[in-house]
Amino acid sequence: MARPLRIVYDGAFYHVTARGNEKRDIFLSRADYEKFLAYLAESARKYAVILHAFTLMSNHYHLIVETPNANLSAFVHTVNSAYTTYFNLKRKRVGHLFQGRFKSILIDKDNYLLELSRYIHLNPVRAGIVAKPLDYPYSSYSSYAFPNEDAIVSRELIWAMIAGNAGEASVRYASFVESAIQDAPPNPFKKVHGGAILGSETFIRSALQMVPGSLDKDEIAQRKTLSSRASGIEDIIRVLALHYGVPAERIVNSSPYRSYAIYFARKDTPVSGAEIGRYFGITCSAITKIGTRMRQRMEKNNALREEMNRIEDNLSAVNG
Repeated sequence: MARPLRIVYDGAFYHVTARGNEKRDIFLSRADYEKFLAYLAESARKYAVILHAFTLMSNHYHLIVETPNANLSAFVHTVNSAYTTYFNLKRKRVGHLFQGRFKSILIDKDNYLLELSRYIHLNPVRAGIVAKPLDYPYSSYSSYAFPNEDAIVSRELIWAMIAGNAGEASVRYASFVESAIQDAPPNPFKKVHGGAILGSETFIRSALQMVPGSLDKDEIAQRKTLSSRASGIEDIIRVLALHYGVPAERIVNSSPYRSYAIYFARKDTPVSGAEIGRYFGITCSAITKIGTRMRQRMEKNNALREEMNRIEDNLSAVNG
């Protein structure tokens, strides 16, 4: 059975998630949530792991963690094992509680930590459980909104990305998160490369150098996607050329194809606007304007929107 790739090194940041076996609930009472958080805090201390954010849903959980000692698997295994033992003893059951191995995504903190924290804090809102994230008791959001509240999360790094002091940062962070309730930004997980890395082109390249040779092993589930760089601009151009039956050069240089390629490059790849601009030989500001115009056209033109959706389906197939 293919195992997920774990890129581990000192100081790495991860999004971690685990789901209940057969998508069943893993939290059945308030006591369950509180017990899991106790195990989480205890294991974080034991392994010197820094917890930056969390959201516990009924049948799964999300964590954002930093591992100064490159020990992610030991940390998560300890949390899940302790909680499974507690859950099984309490309910007089046996067997697995979680569905397979936990999933982890390596995070480029400089570009995605803040956005990803917002995304997981809004998970209960998107699920229709609460209207505002502050109404949900089993996430770290209230710890960020109220600087004087005791917290098991380390808030300073994310706060520093918002403002210079905790009081101001907490207000700004709450505004940042709640602004996305009505005007939802793109799902950051759509830019995950090979199911394993969320970051800029430079970050991805650097991260892959941390695992020399491992991408050749058959048991690595994402080896083909990671080694082929399937989420890059070249694949977008190739898919568009095949879809429209035109040469790749025409996609790069001719309207409207270039606009389509730029739209997907901005939406579905970790490549920066400046890098996209260099690829197409235009400025970063022009890239932004083209992306904005494409979204506006799609809002008004159902046929164009459906066409782009079909192309995105093809791109998703390429990305595995």
